[in-house]
Parts: sequence; C-alpha cells; structure tokens
Amino acid sequence: MAEGLIMGLQVIGAGFGRTGTMSLKSALETLGYSKTHHMEEVLPDARQRRLWHDVAVGLPPDWDSIFDGFAASVDFPSSTYYAELLAHFPDAKVVLSVRNPDRWYKSASETIYAISKSSPLWARRFVTPLRHLHEMVEGTVWQRVFQGRFEEKAYATQVFRDYVEQVKVIVPADKLLIFEARQGWEPLCAFLGKPVPPIPFPHVNDSAAFKQRIRIIRAMFFAVHAVAAAGAVALLWWALH
Repeated sequence: MAEGLIMGLQVIGAGFGRTGTMSLKSALETLGYSKTHHMEEVLPDARQRRLWHDVAVGLPPDWDSIFDGFAASVDFPSSTYYAELLAHFPDAKVVLSVRNPDRWYKSASETIYAISKSSPLWARRFVTPLRHLHEMVEGTVWQRVFQGRFEEKAYATQVFRDYVEQVKVIVPADKLLIFEARQGWEPLCAFLGKPVPPIPFPHVNDSAAFKQRIRIIRAMFFAVHAVAAAGAVALLWWALH
C-alpha cells in the first residue's frame, strides 16, 4: 500500500465474513478496484492492526488512514461499519454479500470464529501483540456484533437475518446490491457499471486453509506448553536435589 495515497472507497462491502467475501474481493480487484480491503489485509499489517485496535477500544475512527490506498472494502472488520463508511464516503456503492444463514453459521464457526479462539487464554492475556489482536477482533466483531453470544447458533443466525434487513433499511435502494457469489458477474457488473470480464467469476473457498491454520496454531501453543512444562519439571528437580 502506498502511504499518502488516499483514494476514497468506491465500493463498501457490507456482508459478514464467510459470505463469499474472498471471492468478492477477487472479483472487485479484477474489475479494477485495487486494492480491496479485507481481514487478510489487517492481520499481517501492524499499522492496520493498530488502527483497527483504536476503533475496537472506542477511539474516533480514522477512516481515511485505514483505507489509504484502497478502492473497496469487504469482510470483517470493516463490513459492519458500512453505515459510518457510507457517511464518510457518500459516493460509494454498497454490496451486501449474503448466503443461507445456517450454512453461513457452520462455515463461520469452523473457520473465522475457531481461529480467533485458537490461541490459549494465557497468550491472549500476557503476549501483548496477541492481546491487542484479540481485543481488536472482539471489539469489532464478536462482542460488537454478536454481544459475545456467537456460540449460540439460534442467536447468531438471527443477528445475521436482522442485519440483512437493517442494511436494506439504512442504505438507499439505488446504492445497494444484495449479492450471492453464485450469481456471477452479471448483477455485480451491472450494478457497478463495469463490463463483464471474459473469465469465470472467482470462487475462492478458503475453509481448508483456515482449518490448516487453526491446526498449526494449536500445535504451536501445545509445543510451547510442553516446553514450559518440561522446564518446570527440570526446575523442580534441580530445587529438590
């Protein structure tokens, strides 16, 4: 991302994570909206993590800095701030990605929720970068949107349904596209005034990659626990002999 290049969002993705947001990101970038903001941009970028941590703890959002160099946004954490973003970028259009609520819940619970809980409590409390990351995700997604009740399926899927209806009320109809990735290029391109690309619509299914990340993270912390336990046993043996 080029520092100092403030483009202003032209497309605001309002859909929850795991509603085809990676496919939508790829599609928007193919249509020329480079770069498109996604949680994938936040996690590896210390600056993005700091800016979103500020949002999570209640500081005034610096939307221009957060989206410096980006033409579009999708996915958590930005998606549920769609109303604030539309007020800040009033010329933008809003794409609400949706899917069946039950299928969404199963996917989200096995991927983005699981990975956010994959580090042990001690690490989230005492390892500063992990603590800040946890605070950011909790403050912008799990607590803010689901009030800490995501594990209650009936509650979380009702939040999903209510949210879709809320977006329909808040965003003017001429600025809103309700979109499923399986619909392909035509409705998206018609809404954005773009020609249909001569390539298939991207279908990025990253569930397997998410689950592999979760396994790696859990294995890493298990190894840390094992080393710490071995060290404690050695220290105890030394102290007693």
